[in-house]
Amino acid sequence: MKRGPFWFALLLTGCVRYADFTLPRLPPAAPVRFEWAATAAPLIPQGPAGAWDSHDALNPSVVLAGGTFYNFYSGFDGKTWQTGLATSTDGVTWRKEGKVLSPNPATWEGEYIAANGSALHVGQEFFYWYHAGPRETPRIGLARSSDGRTWQKHPAPVLETGPRGSWDERGVADPYVIQIKGTFYLYYLGQDRARQQRIGVARSQDGISWEKLRVNPVLELGETGEFDEDALGEPAVWMSHGAYWMLYTGRDRTGIRRLGLAQSSDGVAWKRQPSVFAGRENWDSKVLCDPTVEVTPQGIRVWFGGGNVASPDENLHGQIGIAILRPVDATLAK
Repeated sequence: MKRGPFWFALLLTGCVRYADFTLPRLPPAAPVRFEWAATAAPLIPQGPAGAWDSHDALNPSVVLAGGTFYNFYSGFDGKTWQTGLATSTDGVTWRKEGKVLSPNPATWEGEYIAANGSALHVGQEFFYWYHAGPRETPRIGLARSSDGRTWQKHPAPVLETGPRGSWDERGVADPYVIQIKGTFYLYYLGQDRARQQRIGVARSQDGISWEKLRVNPVLELGETGEFDEDALGEPAVWMSHGAYWMLYTGRDRTGIRRLGLAQSSDGVAWKRQPSVFAGRENWDSKVLCDPTVEVTPQGIRVWFGGGNVASPDENLHGQIGIAILRPVDATLAK
């Protein structure tokens, strides 16, 4: 049988696979709640006029490797989203090194975006999952690097949209990847044909071939009038205090974005927490989004994006700040 271009594409992308799974159970611990404390000023501002990050600097993904913090963040110049690198010795004072990843219009990526990613340091390599493709139907790709500056892209998306009628039929984006005992778990935004955006999870042994959870999505939209009634996205997941935790961006009907918190015992069944975190300064007064986290003895360090324009995607004067989620005994009065 003659095998044409479609067969080659199928080999590259694979079929969308589904499975029933949960994340490993964690040892129990005393219940906690978290209090949010953010610094007043942003750490990474927009670039100057004409720069690749002149309109927005958002979507930080911070990795500690060899004593250096690597921040793979997204910059928007008014036309294209690209990924850049900033480095730091303490996670607070950053030095921009410029853009390191751009979309390739000659491939599936198109020319709009190769950003909004999630980085891990695996062995001696950085893995960076990012979303690209048409604005209306993004997909998730993978790039790998030995130094965080020069990247080799996988030739095809590693996470495709779902089948017709599914919750992620019209887009998969905003990846956030954690690794547990050799297995990768990818939390991501899925978009359906009604443009509703919710959060699901997939798993992989190599970071390339993924199985989506059969019962996705794992986090639904909030009720009418709640801070996340219009859209969910940009999850950040970590393990601490005997549970899985998720910070995620919620958007209301006015376009205001805030961060919500959810808790899970198995990484699949999530319970919203009452805490909702909003920007308190002028620069992040309308948008608090894009968290990435580091678990420390003092609490959960959070790098996040903020803006003062209630835009659902870009041109929000985006800058990057830092906060700490401090654990507090849940039995204490609030």
